[in-house]
Amino acid sequence: MTKAVAEGEIKKRAGIQSVEIGMRVLEALADLGVPSPLAAVVRKCGLSPPQTHRYLASLAESGMVRQNSNGSYDLGPAALKLGMSALARLDIYKIADEEIGAFCAATGSTVLVAVLGPGGPTIVRWYVGRPPVVTSLAVGSVMSILHSATGQVFLAFRPEQETEDLVNAELERDPAFDRAKIEALRQKARADGMAEVGGTLIPGLYAKAYPILNLQGVAILVATLVTTSGRSEKTSPDAARKLRRVCDKISAIVGGHPEKRD
Repeated sequence: MTKAVAEGEIKKRAGIQSVEIGMRVLEALADLGVPSPLAAVVRKCGLSPPQTHRYLASLAESGMVRQNSNGSYDLGPAALKLGMSALARLDIYKIADEEIGAFCAATGSTVLVAVLGPGGPTIVRWYVGRPPVVTSLAVGSVMSILHSATGQVFLAFRPEQETEDLVNAELERDPAFDRAKIEALRQKARADGMAEVGGTLIPGLYAKAYPILNLQGVAILVATLVTTSGRSEKTSPDAARKLRRVCDKISAIVGGHPEKRD
């Protein structure tokens, strides 16, 4: 290798490293979530203050970063344009279909995917496991907002005004529920990042449901692992952990911020 070629390779690697460090600074700003002073960006990205400042200044020149009048830093208009362009290209249903389909093929699990329709949580995808789970549920079935694991996740991760009519309708049919019990369900699902029911909605059927969140933390879809009493204890815990990770991955792809869990 000639000296000129060697020097060219060194410059190329240095350039690539500069891009990687710049992305590290941008990711730190994105993770901070609010306009932040230099010290906060330094702590988040793990670089020295002078190095962080140099990259922020360079990124500001390109519009990827902006500095506010009080000296704090935030993502700039160019970063916003890139982010919006990326989101516009995403099809959450296609991504979910690919990721959950692959999960079911690998694990043999049965999973349903639901949206919140006008009549309640509505199944739009049903992935048949090995062996299949025999149930009256199918694509198009509408589930309870209060009694199903899927419904409880929507209850927790959708604005209350979007679920209030569904809740009121079920309260009229089931006086055993009251507002305190409903709020407890909502808070538990939010705290756990999921909901589960066992044999109460359909005898012998167990369900663990997980949200797929958009960038506002709203559940656009809910994926629910369905098992029977005979298979639940052996297969559900490991499959459930894997499905949670799949849902978190889908959320992250579409701009959501799922909490980090085991």
